[in-house]
Formats: sequence, C-alpha cells, structure tokens
Amino acid sequence: MASDDALAQGHGQGRKRWFGGRGSTSAAPQQEGESNMAPPADPAIEEVSVPAEPQPGVEHNDEAAADTRVEPEEKVAAPIPVPPEALASLRARGGEQSDQELQLPVVISIANQKGGVGKTTTAVNLGAALAELDYRVLVIDLDPQGNATTGMGISHRNVEGSIYDVIMNDAPIDDCTEPTSVRNLFVVPATIDLAGAEIELVPAFSRELKLRRALAQISGSYDFTLIDCPPSLGLLTVNGLAASDDVIVPIQCEYYALEGLGQLLRNVALVKSNLNPALDVRGIVLTMYDARTKLAEQVEREVRSHFGAKVYRTVVPRTVRISEAPSFGQPVTVFDSTSRGALAYRELAKEVSRGATRRAG
Repeated sequence: MASDDALAQGHGQGRKRWFGGRGSTSAAPQQEGESNMAPPADPAIEEVSVPAEPQPGVEHNDEAAADTRVEPEEKVAAPIPVPPEALASLRARGGEQSDQELQLPVVISIANQKGGVGKTTTAVNLGAALAELDYRVLVIDLDPQGNATTGMGISHRNVEGSIYDVIMNDAPIDDCTEPTSVRNLFVVPATIDLAGAEIELVPAFSRELKLRRALAQISGSYDFTLIDCPPSLGLLTVNGLAASDDVIVPIQCEYYALEGLGQLLRNVALVKSNLNPALDVRGIVLTMYDARTKLAEQVEREVRSHFGAKVYRTVVPRTVRISEAPSFGQPVTVFDSTSRGALAYRELAKEVSRGATRRAG
C-alpha cells in the first residue's frame, strides 16, 4: 500500500500543498442509514456543528482515495456546547498571533482531554522545531504514559529523576532535566510512578500549584517550556494549566474532533478565574489532516469558522513519517527533515514564536 508521501507525489496533482491540501475531487455516493448523534441542545450556550461520521461499512481503497473523497451526510450535525465565557476569552485576543511579538520566556501547555489527537506528537515536534530556530526549549512530560520521553530518545529506566519527583518530592527541576540529541532541546521525563500521582495529590497542600512553584525555580532559563498534558482533566492537567501562560489545543481532523472541546475550554476558564488569571488559549492546531477525505475539510471549516484567528494557518498532515519517528526516539524534524510532517511543524513553530527575540546561545 502506498505511503502518504508517495500518494502526495502521485497522480493527485490537485494536492500539491503539504498541509491543508484541497484537491479537486469527485464525491462518492452518500450512504444511507446515518444516525443522528446530536446530544440535547442547551440554549444557554453556543453550539458548534460537527460533521457527520462516515458510514463504517464503506470500503476504503488507498489507491482510489487519491482522487476520491468520502462524503458524509451533510444534514447530520451534532451541537457541541462551548461556554460563552471561554469563547469571549478566545475572541478577545483574536488576530494577535500576527500582530504582536511574543514575550519570552513563556510556558505553554499542550492540552486536550481527548486521547489520540496529537498532543505528544505536537509537544515533541514543535519543541524540536523551536530548538532549530535557536530557542532554548524545555519539554515537560506530564503524561504517565511517558510517550514524550521515549519520543525524544530518553529511556525511562535510565533516568535518575522524573517529573514525579518534582511534583511529589519537591525535587529541583534542574536535577530531573535530561538533554536530548537536538541542540537546545531538553526534557523532564515521566515514569510509571506518575500514574499514582493523581491519587497522592488529593491530600497534598496547595496541590494544584506544585508544578508552578517548581517552574518558578528555573524562571528565565528557557525561552519556551512546553507541557505535554495527559488526556484527562485531572489534577495533573490542572497543575499544567496552573503553571502555564497559554494553552495550545491540538484537534484531530476527524469525527468527534470537537467532542469535549467545550469542557476543556470550561476548565481553562475555571483555572483562569481561580488559580491562574494570566492563562489563555494561545491557539488551536489542526492535526492528522487527510486531504483524501471530505470529512477533514469539513472539520477544518467548522473549526475555522467558529474560532477564527485562533486557529493556526498551518495544518499538520497525517503522514507515515510522523508515526515512524517515535520508534526511533527522534522528532520528525530529525528523522526525516524533508518530509511533509517536518515542514509542517517548522511552519507551526514560526507561527507560535511569531518572531520573538531569540535568547538561547
């Protein structure tokens, strides 16, 4: 079966862009029997419509997919509740991505309670791309799965300290920081011990601010600190949000992409009002974009129409090279520096940094 990169260079000449492609395609017949997945609407909050899920019974032919989009049924839409206060916060800062220079240092959480949307992939590859731009970058792996740690070539068994020691034992964060193979890129690893931290934090004093106090010890040491949050809205994620200046939300370009986004924005608003007044959503990045499907285009259109300038222009494509890179313990910018995925994350790094003054040596 041809890889995504091979398909991008094949006969589908309409998809020459390596991200956010729009090929001229012919639509497949719509499938009958789609169910309406819409939850009860709440008139007190705004709604975002989510494109319908493609019929599971439709065969997917990779060769034919290059020139064919799978058409979901347009009439089916699931209203997604988004808190008005969260939307007001998003729109209040609309357009700032291109108008204002970013003030360094900055701490950014990569958060979305939905799993499999590209949080860890974005944290690792965005961090590596920022390091390529000569920024000094620290990635904090706050996910008990520890995928960001292994994705940067660090073995769980060979670390003397981890983020668990920082949060639970008040260990200095410098003592738990590991260098990576990428210049200017560092990581605070996660181990399996972190899985019990959610329970152990319950009786702890000032439990939501543990990470913020730890980061205060290294204030100014890094231009960018990226926190890879776990796929939940528990105490670890709250610690990450409470310690951050901003949040970047990865959204997968597939069905259910916006499911739970309203709850995430609600939690961001709660943390902002109770723990961290400076917290705000810096941007939304669309990941796993498959230009062969009409569904991905519809999801992108819905997100952009609702959140406007908060959505980064760069769209990260679904590619085999991005998926392969973690098995070699490397960011995709190192594993295959000329791939579409590497180019996408480099463009995203430029958008996120917005030309901020470099301070790394």
